[in-house]
Amino acid sequence: MPATALALGALALALAWPLPILLSRARWPARSPGLALVLWQSIALTGGLSMIGALFAYGLLGFGTNALAGIRSLSVHAGSGAVPAGMTFSQVLALAAAFLLTGHLLLNLAATFLRARVQLRRHRHLVALLSEPSADRPGTRVIDHEAPVAYCLPGGTTSATVLSRGLISLLEADQLRAVVAHERAHLLQRHHLVLLAFRSWRSALPWFPIATRAETAVGLLVEMLADDEARRQVDDRTLAMAIALVGSAHGPVTGAGDTGAGDTGAGDTGAGDTGAGDTRPGDAGAGDTGAGATRTGTGPRDTDAAAFARPDHPFDLLTPRLRRLVVDTPRLRRHQGFGVLAASAGLLALPTLLLLT
Repeated sequence: MPATALALGALALALAWPLPILLSRARWPARSPGLALVLWQSIALTGGLSMIGALFAYGLLGFGTNALAGIRSLSVHAGSGAVPAGMTFSQVLALAAAFLLTGHLLLNLAATFLRARVQLRRHRHLVALLSEPSADRPGTRVIDHEAPVAYCLPGGTTSATVLSRGLISLLEADQLRAVVAHERAHLLQRHHLVLLAFRSWRSALPWFPIATRAETAVGLLVEMLADDEARRQVDDRTLAMAIALVGSAHGPVTGAGDTGAGDTGAGDTGAGDTGAGDTRPGDAGAGDTGAGATRTGTGPRDTDAAAFARPDHPFDLLTPRLRRLVVDTPRLRRHQGFGVLAASAGLLALPTLLLLT
């Protein structure tokens, strides 16, 4: 058990600092954003399990050879209502911290989800009041506003893509088709749920810089995934022009690929703290997904209306999206992809194996 606690602590430290930094700086995720997204989710989940597991393993020292045996032994002793003999004060603190951290993360996830649902409902009501159905695009609503805006509102059978008249007048037909395909990709691939989890992680651990870095990286990856779907509809040049046009229409951008009217950025998960009702048009370039409202684009996303928003992104994050469209970027080879998947699965399994052996 001492070795288990140390190993889990070392794993948690590695996943909290060097590995996320290396991954966020790597160039290969742009070649296979889906695989990179799987790896980020594995790092986040494994990091949380390792932190909690290290605390449990230390708190259960002397109560068994593994976590299950330790829990059984401790429960027998705890039935008397007294602290088991030989258990130190630091072990009591470690167990308390493990339970508190677990509860904090789970409750924050639930609260974030519920808050996002409420804000999304309010935003959907505002869109119904301020927009009208598109005559030629099913599932699309048009807002009479001169700013170029495009975003999506998740909601199952009530999901919708929202466009502004400014966007429609700015873009050519193929460019507009690319933007719509981008937004619908966010809905079909349910990027808002992924972003919701990372938004929750960041809000639960605001003092944890890697949580913010991870959310930013994941936001960019879901934008790339939506871009890839749009590339099935139009050529790369057309999509790049759509992103660039919307970005230039807004000037310096605060959201890389943020989409739309809500503060939901590239794939924002709505888990965010958006103020539902704030429907100021944001960017509309290539589509952010917010679980609440996901805006597309490249412009400043400034409407917290969607509860699925993510933090603002610097203009620099637009560059990777355009680069992979302009420069021929081959996908990872099959064996490389299998390597990423194997690493992701191995990371997820490692904390459990350490606790059970």
